Amino acid sequence: MTTPFPTRTSRFRAWMLEGLSDMARHQKGVPAGPQAAHKGQRWWRVMCLTGVDYFSTLGYQPGIAALAAGLLSPIATIVLVIVTLAGALPVYRRVAEESPHGQGSIAMLERLLSFWKGKLFVLTLLGFAATDFLITITLSAADSSIHLVENPHVPGFLHGQQMLVTLLLIALLGAVFLKGFLEAIGVAVALVGVYLALNAVIVVVGLWHIATESHVVTDWSTALTTQHGNALAMIGVALIVFPKLALGLSGFETGVAVMPHVEGKPGDTEEKPAGRIRGTKKLLTTAALIMSVFLIATSFITTLLIPAKEFEQGGQANGRALAYLAHEHLGSAFGTVYDVATIAILWFAGASALAGLLNLMPQYLPRYGMAPHWARAVRPMVIVFILVAFLVTWIFDADVDAQGGAYATGVLVLICSASIAVTIAAHRAGQRNWTIAFGIISAVFLYTTALNIIERPDGVKIGACFIAGIILLSLASRLARAFELRVTGVTLDDMAERFVRDVSHRTARFIANEPGPRDIAEYRDKIRQIRADNDIPAEDDLVFVEVTVGDPSEFEAHLAVRGEVLHGRYRVLALESSSIPNALAAFLLHVRDVTGRRPHIYFEWSEGNPFTNFLRFFLFGQGEVAPVTREVLREAEPDRAHRPRVHVG
Repeated sequence: MTTPFPTRTSRFRAWMLEGLSDMARHQKGVPAGPQAAHKGQRWWRVMCLTGVDYFSTLGYQPGIAALAAGLLSPIATIVLVIVTLAGALPVYRRVAEESPHGQGSIAMLERLLSFWKGKLFVLTLLGFAATDFLITITLSAADSSIHLVENPHVPGFLHGQQMLVTLLLIALLGAVFLKGFLEAIGVAVALVGVYLALNAVIVVVGLWHIATESHVVTDWSTALTTQHGNALAMIGVALIVFPKLALGLSGFETGVAVMPHVEGKPGDTEEKPAGRIRGTKKLLTTAALIMSVFLIATSFITTLLIPAKEFEQGGQANGRALAYLAHEHLGSAFGTVYDVATIAILWFAGASALAGLLNLMPQYLPRYGMAPHWARAVRPMVIVFILVAFLVTWIFDADVDAQGGAYATGVLVLICSASIAVTIAAHRAGQRNWTIAFGIISAVFLYTTALNIIERPDGVKIGACFIAGIILLSLASRLARAFELRVTGVTLDDMAERFVRDVSHRTARFIANEPGPRDIAEYRDKIRQIRADNDIPAEDDLVFVEVTVGDPSEFEAHLAVRGEVLHGRYRVLALESSSIPNALAAFLLHVRDVTGRRPHIYFEWSEGNPFTNFLRFFLFGQGEVAPVTREVLREAEPDRAHRPRVHVG
């Protein structure tokens, strides 16, 4: 009789791992039908989904710009807009063409590098992507809590409880995803529409105040000239402080991450979703234009209408410049409505970032063998990311300004990688003019990133912590899964199938052979040695199995088996895999399942230190093959009576 406790445990496990098999199939490249690319939402609706991240930066960007550039904030913001429209936008429009499935520039760069250097490079970029998305969650929640606790209508016991409120908002975000988060594009459309409308009202009222109080502009221009002299000097200073405003570029990576939700056109396929690409380009362009208008307008009115001291730590406009203007010029009721809208969109910006993380990380780490199998499921990863967000919030004390450096570093590194990726793609396509243009854009972003790292090294330190954590956990996971059977499927060609059929009515015996010169002496001597060491009767057939190692850094792969007859008498099965023991184990289990008989395989002991041989296996897919093959078989088939036999002479 089964007890209730295991039943509950089984149900809980099933709930936690819901959708795991479907996600694994999708990430292993199971082909989609021609209609798959046509499903989705109109591009302007998906723009609102990415807009909850991009447009929500208006909640804190004007205040950050005022702190960084002071009176030069509007000019520095114009520089930011120029870089946005002439730099980031063309880059990500090209990324949308090259990587239409939401992996972004990381997938483009992954194709350029192979072996372990490629994996380590991707892990480094994933570290910065984690920095970008996780700090989006924590920074947005922190700023959302500021708008909540600073509102005059909030109960007094919440004042000064920013840390607690931030943690509660992050926990609420995690709860939504654990329940089963569907991309609530309808909610995003409503949030973005209301938020932009409220910001438009504040901008219009702010410009009206500036127009009716003519001394405001005069005072600003006089102070600006006194501080910085001529226009050339102002532009020079604006260029220097521009990297501090890089948070205004934060929406592009999210825009690419949500690309799979954009509706395609009839006839689109997953390989060539032309309709989705066109829609995404419209999304990116429209979002950039809307944001550019708001960035310039809000930086202008906040700089001219808010006293400088209010932007500083403890000031009423710190982290909430537009909310300050809303309360100051439109009354407490409108200000409260604006606070509610800002709290909602900032909180939902965290949802957009978490969705990006859940889309990005499982596409790489499990495939590399650098995360447990359950990392493909949504709910366990939600718990991991929320716990990390708690830790980051505690480290930064829920301070928006303190997290700005780390956020900007993550954003800029990803934009740099995108710029370099599209430059290489244009060069390979023979597009000389685009190569030069993207090269110049890459240089601008590299300069911006370098300057940001020099001035705010805390950002790269946090990024380095994420990178180190991902690499260490990834290597530990790969080590723990070293003996896991990781072949996704086995396919035999006609000759190989014939060899297997020939041995199906008797004991199937295979010789594991490391291919050498492949002359007649190699196979003749090997058979003679194996028969003598294992007392195999002369009438029993022996088939050679040879594995060639391809990219040993790959973890999961499909196994193709090719049969051939050498020197007119020796049957050889040729396999290519990232790991010799895994390939042999997968092949033997396939033969057992096809023939219904336990196959036998024969090895010779490898020479050398066992530890050195294990490292060779771990890093290069070869080494002490016999015992590792036996261990892989033992883990894959616990029943000894059904496990293929391994012989070592």
